[in-house]
Amino acid sequence: MNSLEFKRQVLDTISPSFCAAKWYNATIWLGSGMTTSCHHPPAHKIQTHELKFNPKALHNTAEKKTDRTLMLAGEKPAGCEYCWKIESIGPDAVSDRVYKSNIYEVSELHRAAAMDPRDDVDLKTLEISFDRTCQFACSYCNPAFSTTWVKDIKNNGPYQNLISDGRNHFTHVHEFAQRYQFGEDNPYINAFFEWWETDLHKTLQELRVTGGEPLMSGHTWKLIEWFKDNQGRSNTKLAINSNLGLTKDKLHEFIDKVEGLPHLEVYTSNESVGATAEYIRDGLNYNEWMSNVEELLETDSIKVMHVMCTINALCLSTLPNLLTQMVGLKQRYSKWKLIWTLNILRFPSFQSPLILPDDIKTRYRNNLVAWLDAHRDNPLIHDHEFRHLERLIDYLDVIKTPHSNTHDTPRLLNDFKQFYTQYDQRRGKDFVKTFPELAEWYQTL
Repeated sequence: MNSLEFKRQVLDTISPSFCAAKWYNATIWLGSGMTTSCHHPPAHKIQTHELKFNPKALHNTAEKKTDRTLMLAGEKPAGCEYCWKIESIGPDAVSDRVYKSNIYEVSELHRAAAMDPRDDVDLKTLEISFDRTCQFACSYCNPAFSTTWVKDIKNNGPYQNLISDGRNHFTHVHEFAQRYQFGEDNPYINAFFEWWETDLHKTLQELRVTGGEPLMSGHTWKLIEWFKDNQGRSNTKLAINSNLGLTKDKLHEFIDKVEGLPHLEVYTSNESVGATAEYIRDGLNYNEWMSNVEELLETDSIKVMHVMCTINALCLSTLPNLLTQMVGLKQRYSKWKLIWTLNILRFPSFQSPLILPDDIKTRYRNNLVAWLDAHRDNPLIHDHEFRHLERLIDYLDVIKTPHSNTHDTPRLLNDFKQFYTQYDQRRGKDFVKTFPELAEWYQTL
């Protein structure tokens, strides 16, 4: 069944707010001891005293158990606002709770719904970050996830006069995000490897390693070695997030290390092309990125390449070009080897595509509609890829305010101008030159 039928016939029969990710999926930042059920809700703290007796407490926190209780009662946890906002578009809108539930068997969904929500659950899909080491400092990222962002704040001081950024993404170095350095005794990493060795490698369908840039972490290479040395012990699929801003030597080392693994997927990020992409994702060389993507697609060690697009105010001008290039790669390597997702940026809200003036937003939306119409019958494009694009088109048309507690548009516009003015100065970039179609509007802010 398609995504909408699955929502209506399966999820909504359990509860109108049920999401299997709250039971079976987690993202855990082991460098800081924070967790969440997916990349939309805000992260919360894992209590270390529980880990001494129960490593499963890395995932089964009190907050998640409360949210499970709410979902089974048909109520909507506040942290899951992203999906509720998508679903508010209309009865046919498909939010990420559908995609994040549809990867599990229907019997597993009913099993979760029948459990006591206070019980510990064995994870089926898990994303972990060992640390925040990263050579990029993307515009929508922040020091909590990138050591290069940390250097920006340390060298240049906090970004000034941002009045809508209630989370203070850009004002300090987020020391809490990296409580332990590589080689130090880290209770969260200790608990992960304890759980991994005892139970986790038996229950997980997929383990995904993110960062920072995970291929800059020694723990990631340790985990790859475990998979190499213990083939046959675990059926877990391994996935690696990477910005793929790797030298050829490092890329070839990775390819050599993972050769022979039964199932490896790579997730990389981009949402635009050329100079636009390099502006948004500071540190990126677009041609090198594309070359590395192609080289990985050519190797049999990689089962699937996922391109994750973070849809923000600056990517929409060249997003159709990127999608066209992705279709070309599908043509060369098959539709099953390369998959894209369009993930609408939630924070920082002043970088949301909804901040754009209506005429520019409408022009971008029309370009996406034209691209969709031109490719509607293309068999290389998956149903969920069409759905993601349709969702974005509807989002640009229906939703009027960004995901923010501060819906005051002048405040968001102030922060847009303040941030990119300082971003240009710190990074040696030029907004007006890079985005000429936004220049006139930008200069009036």
